Amino acid sequence: MTVNHITLDFFRNYLHAEASFHPGVNVIVGENAQGKTNLLEAVAYLSAASSHRARYDRELIRHDVDHAFLKAEVTSRGRALILEAGLHRGIRRQLCSNGVKLKTAGELSGLLNTVLFCPEDLYLIREGAEARRRFLDGCICQLRPRYAQALGEYRRLYQHKTRILKDSEQCPGLLDTLDDFSLRMAQCGAVLIHYRAHFVKRLNQAAPDIHADCSGGRERLALRYETVSAVTDPEAPPKAILPQLLAHQEAHRAAEIASKSCLSGPHKDELAVEINGESAKAYASQGQTRTAALALKLAARDIFRQETEEWPVLLLDDVLSELDARRQEFVLNRITSGQVFITCCEEEKLARLRDGKAFHVKDGALVG
Repeated sequence: MTVNHITLDFFRNYLHAEASFHPGVNVIVGENAQGKTNLLEAVAYLSAASSHRARYDRELIRHDVDHAFLKAEVTSRGRALILEAGLHRGIRRQLCSNGVKLKTAGELSGLLNTVLFCPEDLYLIREGAEARRRFLDGCICQLRPRYAQALGEYRRLYQHKTRILKDSEQCPGLLDTLDDFSLRMAQCGAVLIHYRAHFVKRLNQAAPDIHADCSGGRERLALRYETVSAVTDPEAPPKAILPQLLAHQEAHRAAEIASKSCLSGPHKDELAVEINGESAKAYASQGQTRTAALALKLAARDIFRQETEEWPVLLLDDVLSELDARRQEFVLNRITSGQVFITCCEEEKLARLRDGKAFHVKDGALVG
């Protein structure tokens, strides 16, 4: 998959920008706070309609206007696509593919796959379970439209159910709707658990070998998916998982009402990471956690390649500057295929990469 051309209007600090990209390596050079990350963020947004840095779309709009526009000309699975996103303050965003309006972000699934690796991801192992769930969700949403739809609905239901539980003391009648929300959450949750379990299984097949290569064979990486305790087989079809989720919810119903919070569901899932049989989160060194994070990201890239028979677009946002020389070399040796975007402050550091194209960014202006 390749992004051939992009147009940005009022996105982040860009007033207007257009650029045509190389199908191989694209180096984005500039000082800090000039717009390098914003460019990669725009590419990633058009693949999944979400940002790794912003919770709300309004944060992506230039501060002095009320709308932003993104457009990319893409080659994906032998097809030419035009992906567009219109963002507006106070109005629902509009997504389009080849001029056809998309009803949900899930319809973007599979059109443009990206794997983004930023400095924050080097702490993926050390952070809480939410960070690793976010990593799983970001990957699976691009591969499975059903998952993306179920995740979006689950999040909305979770917010509604949490509000019901918090307000139930003042309005006890709200509890009459609780079971309906719990049922639909369990239905969506069963889909999430099924796809997460299968994706983690594939990660656990790919990541350990990558990790071993990077560590010189000195360390063993293992991954484990942890979900609702009542689920006996997370890889089972959603219809088999559903009754187990419902039973777990019922067992926690009184506790949820008492605590005024959702205690049961895949919003508490964990991707457990172990190195040499020990919890990486608890015991791994900084270098070990960085190697594990690298392995997860590069394994996801390999899975995308297996799934689509095309390399996803790889977005490396200033991550090389955070790695030591050995890990830099390891990453550079593994990105000899597919389209890659790399941001950096000094272009000379990437001189060893194969032929590509360099762009310079200053004050939201992009020059190729």
